[in-house]
Amino acid sequence: MKLTLGFSPCPNDTFIFDALVNKKIDTGGFEFDVVLDDVETLNRWTLENKLDITKLSFPAFFQSLNNYVLLNAGSALGKGVGPLLIAKENKQYATTDIQQATIAIPGINTTANLLLSFAYPGAKNKKPLLFSKIEDTVTEGETELGVIIHENRFTYQQKGLHKVIDLGQYWEEQMNIPIPLGGIAIKRNIDKKIAEQVNNLIRKSLEFSFSKYPHISEFVKQHSQEMSEDVMRKHIDLYVNNYSIDLGSIGKQAIRELNKVYSSISNKSVDTTSDLFL
Repeated sequence: MKLTLGFSPCPNDTFIFDALVNKKIDTGGFEFDVVLDDVETLNRWTLENKLDITKLSFPAFFQSLNNYVLLNAGSALGKGVGPLLIAKENKQYATTDIQQATIAIPGINTTANLLLSFAYPGAKNKKPLLFSKIEDTVTEGETELGVIIHENRFTYQQKGLHKVIDLGQYWEEQMNIPIPLGGIAIKRNIDKKIAEQVNNLIRKSLEFSFSKYPHISEFVKQHSQEMSEDVMRKHIDLYVNNYSIDLGSIGKQAIRELNKVYSSISNKSVDTTSDLFL
């Protein structure tokens, strides 16, 4: 059976899916037509019901509950893993300063944008950009502030930029639960037994990568552009953890709470008719 599968070229995703897509494990007869793209592109495709299985941000998932259900394996949750709001100037920013500033964000449907709205609901002057462009946009003064994700957490200081607030830390302090950043969803119209098999394959793929770690495979390296292996490992260490193997009760509760926050911020009713999880 062939299924379309989308995920990002970032080290956490390529680390998770390496063994699966490169058949380092027995895929049980499943074939995957793989698409690698940035998460906001995958979010848009989710809203278009395009891929069978996809990495996605949680706001995109919450908007697509009629078409997708979340797998237990492959998610990015944790503590100390949230996006950062950064600036060129090293100074204290008042809430009013942030709410009036132009802010580069890595996509309207990203969890990063949701967490920004959670901390600063009055911040409306947002400029969606590819996540890898945000540091340069702030450095060049095209926006006053920027929300960074992924490996940019480890590189922004090298470019002379400064942290205004850790949006993930704010979430943790207010909610006392892990930060749900992204997950792996599968179409609801796919037979549940097949979905469970896919979930098990993703878990086995991740366990295979963990068994070789801290070795970085060529698949991860080739999609990490000019990133050093040290940054790749920091990225993997930050975003891939026990919640990536299985959400568990705590991970699921964190996602349910984020769904409520999304509903409140977006003024959209929470879907109570569809179960979020496989």
